[in-house]
Amino acid sequence: QVQFVESGGGLVQPGGSLRLSCAASGSGFSSSNMGWYRQAPGKQRELIASITTTGNTYYADSVKGRFTLSRDNAKNTMYLQMNSLKPGDTAVYYCTDFRGPWGQGTQVTVSS
Repeated sequence: QVQFVESGGGLVQPGGSLRLSCAASGSGFSSSNMGWYRQAPGKQRELIASITTTGNTYYADSVKGRFTLSRDNAKNTMYLQMNSLKPGDTAVYYCTDFRGPWGQGTQVTVSS
């Protein structure tokens, strides 16, 4: 079973940028569709971006044009480049292959 470790979160001012990483252990990463979810306090976890094995991407309207998802199959790692961050982006961010258990997530806080 593949496990994921998210990293790269932190505190950033509005308008700033962060790059999140999702490192996968085990085999099968390159043959898996992958996604990023986030969960803000008091809200449900929501899908914000996904990427297929062939590199096709999906973005939620709330992040479209600001976030870019990519993957490096050789490194078993997926990235989420987040630009023009807003306070509304504050949440715990999780990566997933839509099959396995959730990881610990990484906290992103956007505040001045």
